[in-house]
Amino acid sequence: IKLDKKAKREKLVKEYFNCGKIIILVIKIAKLKTFKCNLFLVRLSEVIHPQLNIKENKMTWEPQAEGLQQIITILKQSQSPDTATQMAVQLKLEELNQYPDFNNYLIYVLTKLKSEDEPTRSLSGLILKNNIRIHGNNLQPEIVEYIKHECLQAIGDPSALIRATVGILITTIASNGGLQNWPQLLPSLCDMLDSQDYNVCEGAFSALQKICEDSAEILDSAALNRPLNVMIPKFLQYFSHNSPKIRSHAIACINQFIVNRSQALMLHIDTFIESLFNLSSDEDHEVRKNVCHGLVMLLEVRMDRLLPHMAQIIEYMLIRTQDPDEGVALEASEFWLSLAEQNICKEVLAPYLGQLAPVLVRGMRYSEIDIILLKGNVEEDDMVPDREEDIRPRFHKSRTHTVKSGETGVDEDDDDFDDVLDDDSSLSEWNLRKCSAAALDVLANVFREECLPIVLPILKDTLFHQEWVIKESGVLALGAIAEGCMQGMIPHLPELIPYLISCLSDKKALVRSITCWTLSRYANWVVNQPHDQYLKPLMEELLKRILDSNKRVQEAACSAFATLEEEACTELVPYLEYILKTLVFAFSKYQHKNLLILYDAVGTLADSVGHHLNKPQYIDILMPPLIEKWNLLKDDDKDLFPLLECLSSIATALQSGFLPYCDPVYQRCISLIEQTLNQDMACKSNPGFEHPDKERMIVALDLLSGLAEGLDGHIESLVVKSNIMQLLYQCMQDVLPEVRQSSFALLGDLTKACFQHVHPFMSEFFPILGQNLNPDYISVCNNATWAIGEICMKLGEETRQYIHLVLNELFVIINRPNTPKTLLENTAITIGRLGYVCPVEVAPYLPEFVRQWCTSLRHIRDNDEKDSAFRGMCHMITVNPGGVVPDFIFFCDAVASWVNPPQDLHQMIQKILHGFKSQVGEENWRRFVDQFPQNLSERLVAMYNI
Repeated sequence: IKLDKKAKREKLVKEYFNCGKIIILVIKIAKLKTFKCNLFLVRLSEVIHPQLNIKENKMTWEPQAEGLQQIITILKQSQSPDTATQMAVQLKLEELNQYPDFNNYLIYVLTKLKSEDEPTRSLSGLILKNNIRIHGNNLQPEIVEYIKHECLQAIGDPSALIRATVGILITTIASNGGLQNWPQLLPSLCDMLDSQDYNVCEGAFSALQKICEDSAEILDSAALNRPLNVMIPKFLQYFSHNSPKIRSHAIACINQFIVNRSQALMLHIDTFIESLFNLSSDEDHEVRKNVCHGLVMLLEVRMDRLLPHMAQIIEYMLIRTQDPDEGVALEASEFWLSLAEQNICKEVLAPYLGQLAPVLVRGMRYSEIDIILLKGNVEEDDMVPDREEDIRPRFHKSRTHTVKSGETGVDEDDDDFDDVLDDDSSLSEWNLRKCSAAALDVLANVFREECLPIVLPILKDTLFHQEWVIKESGVLALGAIAEGCMQGMIPHLPELIPYLISCLSDKKALVRSITCWTLSRYANWVVNQPHDQYLKPLMEELLKRILDSNKRVQEAACSAFATLEEEACTELVPYLEYILKTLVFAFSKYQHKNLLILYDAVGTLADSVGHHLNKPQYIDILMPPLIEKWNLLKDDDKDLFPLLECLSSIATALQSGFLPYCDPVYQRCISLIEQTLNQDMACKSNPGFEHPDKERMIVALDLLSGLAEGLDGHIESLVVKSNIMQLLYQCMQDVLPEVRQSSFALLGDLTKACFQHVHPFMSEFFPILGQNLNPDYISVCNNATWAIGEICMKLGEETRQYIHLVLNELFVIINRPNTPKTLLENTAITIGRLGYVCPVEVAPYLPEFVRQWCTSLRHIRDNDEKDSAFRGMCHMITVNPGGVVPDFIFFCDAVASWVNPPQDLHQMIQKILHGFKSQVGEENWRRFVDQFPQNLSERLVAMYNI
């Protein structure tokens, strides 16, 4: 052995250390004259833990009896239900983590201490898993190697629980340190699959399945020499194994590589599909579940391979959707959701719709277990206090400035269908009822009215059924088809809506609650009918249900009423007093959870009726209970958030009517922002400090926006007495995008309300605005863009000194492919406004953006923003008429989108059109106009006499 360099010596030491031949190495090195033994011993002590006894081909560690007993005691105590005991255990575990040997004890208990009970051994492994996840990078390498060695030795433990725990531990080590740092892992596990010992084979497969789930991408990478090339063919061999557990593992492993279209799997795709088909009638429910899961994912990525067999697959999935095992039925039901997204859905599924629809509606029934978990037989529970764990976390949606479009369509954020399916925290996981309802919903959107001849007889049988469980599923089905089949349902609604309104008084709470939701799905139709016949009775019954004695019904009624408010808007004004009295009475009746939903209903009412709420009699009903809640809540109380949101909507609606309440609300918002910023600064200088909850700052910023929008100039007296501009400067630079988003919304609203206080900060604010014109953060970028437009309208020609900070970024956004519609519209308006105040600076760039500008603004409703943007475009064309010539047809199309432009703007547009016509001549103009769609030509003649 030639050891002439230090680096080679160290490498050799480590290589021998890893394969357990350290003693042979000592003998060989001792014979070398060029190597000093004392240096070697020092090096050796660095890489070998003194308590690890490494012999040829063996790695052992022996615990001290006293230490082992202490660990066992802690593990037993940690299973105690007593909170104080658990906290003491947690502190002790953190203390023990200071000692490297602690992890040796944990792996010893898991893998070697077979005299202990399985839950204690498993718990030891789970604590070790957490230690590796949190502290893995700081553990001494030899300890990690020892843990790896013991894991592989214990993979075939007789206990299924211990095998599963070892698998989790292996996956954590592999994820934390990288598979490339454990090169022997995959070969070792794959070799173990061939073991005649079932426990070894199953343990290895269990670990491989977890690795495949966690590391699918890297397993197909060159960094690991593409181990999938070996693993996929090997897994396929086990599809015919005599153990159902092994068959199930094999399918589950390969399923992980479908979505990423892993090359190794694509090479064997036909064999894989054929093997799945061969297992389609397997008696084991886990195997059937994994077969269904594989087919669902193949539908999304390799439809070409499934298409020849689609009839058989659909027939198979119909059977499996009715499988007695709910897990299998649920996985099969996912197939219909995926199929609905495929272009061929209508064609291939039409012959089977008559069989599928009743199966889906049956799947929507509550099971006996569901009813027990939902306390479905408890009718009156409104006096029972909520448990805190039943209250799902809520997330504030930061303000985003949007332009009112002339188009109508489905709200992309509409998640009311998801809401109704979240029946209860005890049933919050995806289940067969939810999946069946979602499948009927998406298929109704595919087949539209064509599915009604099949669905209507099913509804007739279920809606009027004597058994409430069947009736409830019928009401849910009627709501599920609402979006897709609305046109076809219209002839039936005059009969169905009154029936549903009567169901709001059903004796079963679960029927009343689902009826609230289904009626909300038809709210748009109700609002457009004679009010005395439909809207008024629906509103009255929903308000009664808001005061229901069942908390689930209260919740459903509040949500349904909020939807009705959004649809009806000012149509509710005649009933405002009655509505407000009901909602305010609910404040005194509701338990914690529904109180938070009630705030949303009140806020939505304010958004919907706007300034009509600003009447003394309404303010006197609404504000006292809200202010009472406001005064009771502490700054760190999470319930303050929904109340702040609610008050933001009310402040915007009440306008000057909110003045008596604005001072304490404003001051508290400023205080919340200050507290959060101070806590954030303290945290940065002292890493041990608790991180602040920035949501309260975001909600406070949004309430200040609401105040600025509602009070307009009246907010000036509050701004002048506060440090809001300094706080805003800090918030605009926060690392959290949501904070910046709300900051820019507030900046725009303050600019509109009291620009004299914003003006002095322009040199600080403008560079920050320019830095946030990054469409990767769409909402931040959107609000920053809008704020720039509002500022330049106030700043006028003074904008010239800042325009270079934002102009190029705005051009990039407007020309970027797939930019969201709202951001495009705001960007176009802001570019137009910059052109309005600084036409000489912007006009030279017309060819870079004019086409995109025109197509972005052609759908915008007539309003002040559109007005200023088009004036800017007219100014720019006047400065640089040649810049618009190649895209003049798009300008003509955009100006034709006006319904009623202001007189002076009309004249500016007309002058440009006639100027262009006279410039090119009559004949060229006629040829140019011949390219126009007929309705555009007619509109230009009618509007601009050209």
